[in-house]
Amino acid sequence: MTGTNRERVVLIGKESVGKSALATGLTNAPPTATAVGGSTVSCERYRCDSLEVVDTPGITLDADTKTTRDALAALEGAATVVLVVPATDLDRDLADLLSLVQGRVGAVVVTHWDKVESIDEASGVVASLEADLGVPVMPVDARRLGHVAADGGVRTGGGEGAANRSGRAADGRDVIAALEHAGEFPAETAVRANWQIDPRKRVFDRPYLGPVAGALVLALPALVAVWFANTVAGELDPLVDAALEGPVAYAASLPGPLAAVLGGEYGLLAMGPFLFVWALPTMLIFAVFMGAYSASGLTMRVTTALHPVMRRIGLTGRDLVRVVMGFGCNVPAVTSTRGCSECTRCTTISAISFGSACSYQFPATLAVFAAVGMPWLVGPYLAILVATTLLYVRLIAPLEARTTALAVDRRTFLEWPRPRAIWREARRSLASFLTTALPVFAGICVVAALLEYVGALERLGAVLEPAMAAFGLPAETALPVVFAAIRKDGIALLTADTTGIASLSALEVLVAVYLAGVLLPCLVTAITIAREVSIRFVATMLARQAAAAVGFALAIAWGGRLVF
Repeated sequence: MTGTNRERVVLIGKESVGKSALATGLTNAPPTATAVGGSTVSCERYRCDSLEVVDTPGITLDADTKTTRDALAALEGAATVVLVVPATDLDRDLADLLSLVQGRVGAVVVTHWDKVESIDEASGVVASLEADLGVPVMPVDARRLGHVAADGGVRTGGGEGAANRSGRAADGRDVIAALEHAGEFPAETAVRANWQIDPRKRVFDRPYLGPVAGALVLALPALVAVWFANTVAGELDPLVDAALEGPVAYAASLPGPLAAVLGGEYGLLAMGPFLFVWALPTMLIFAVFMGAYSASGLTMRVTTALHPVMRRIGLTGRDLVRVVMGFGCNVPAVTSTRGCSECTRCTTISAISFGSACSYQFPATLAVFAAVGMPWLVGPYLAILVATTLLYVRLIAPLEARTTALAVDRRTFLEWPRPRAIWREARRSLASFLTTALPVFAGICVVAALLEYVGALERLGAVLEPAMAAFGLPAETALPVVFAAIRKDGIALLTADTTGIASLSALEVLVAVYLAGVLLPCLVTAITIAREVSIRFVATMLARQAAAAVGFALAIAWGGRLVF
């Protein structure tokens, strides 16, 4: 077929059954939309010369999610449907999903074939199922599915490459052949394979140890980032500053505005290295960890373990994982809330906006603590951030959110993550850093430098001095608070000598960093939320978040005097 006459195939299945890996294996092509956090949050299209494979979001029938509605809508225009079900949970997925495809033309692909121990027994189940359904049924190991080449050949990529009938996993060519002989799904949906493979129970499945283990797993990226900041970035920072002394001195001799933009307190040479010494490594740390969690199946285990605790607050375990994703970047975390239940989605977005210290905000915070010689403040800071975020969520969550069931009906298998999957996540984050974070932060530095040059910062400080005084802070700390509402790494402006940060007490530093971090979300996050929900919701959320941030910051500033 020509590139404009491709056969369109729609993949339907639950979450984490291997649909995206199957689509990649069949087309050997990247998607035209981006998968966030290891799961598809919108319908993605994979194209090769002969096929257009539509990968739909995972269906969660027990929750009213936007992703499930998108997946069901994709069925309406489908010529060929592939029902993707795992060998590990065949009966349950067939019982839940066959009614969605009855009367449609298609085939069944059974993934997770690598988990099957008795190939002969499993092959008999597949043959019986194919006879009952009247459509082709193909077992595959989607992670090692051979790529179909443009000439019709198959690049095996380490797969078995054997046909369905041999009992081994099918390769890409076998799946394509099955689609050419697709049948019509029967109206009768009571088909059972009488087949189930249960994963081993782990510490996450224990009543009391499970939530503790899940919380530790989610905290691990932050702990590693803190270790890096205190041991590696803290050592590199003075070396970089020393190397830039000459260029900064030269920049100071340039004409006024140019000298301010390049060598001033807020100039590119003074503030720019922060991105590469602090922000870039921290962002990569979170990207690697979250990619590994997703590829190993750990995300779903942690989700299930933490759900009983989080439901009392107003979130599900699935929602909490998305909040933690926000520590990498708020934007994809907000987008991934399409997979949240409708009664918890807005609460989850508010939690991300308030408490997810993204990979630009978090390293900026660490840089400030290091600059004042108080790296130990990261402990109290994280404790306060977590506590106030949970309290904020508890206050704004609707009552029905605390009775929401978790839309995960099985335990996932745990396996070692593939380096390719981890690198794909890290590469996407790196590209976002270079194309988005770097230009925006450079713009902040330029604007701040020019404002300082014309004396606007001094006048702004005078206007905001009464407001900052309420928190026990000098007027000079107002600028980072203002710029943090545009871009969270604007918190790094606190490290400039003009803010007088070195003369502040530990409590005052903590209050300044906290207020700058939670007063408002960054501009990009606010725009994303408006697109995902509505402008009206954003306006309400901003007012509510600002009020909560001011209240919490005042409580920390004045109540903290009893501790510090």
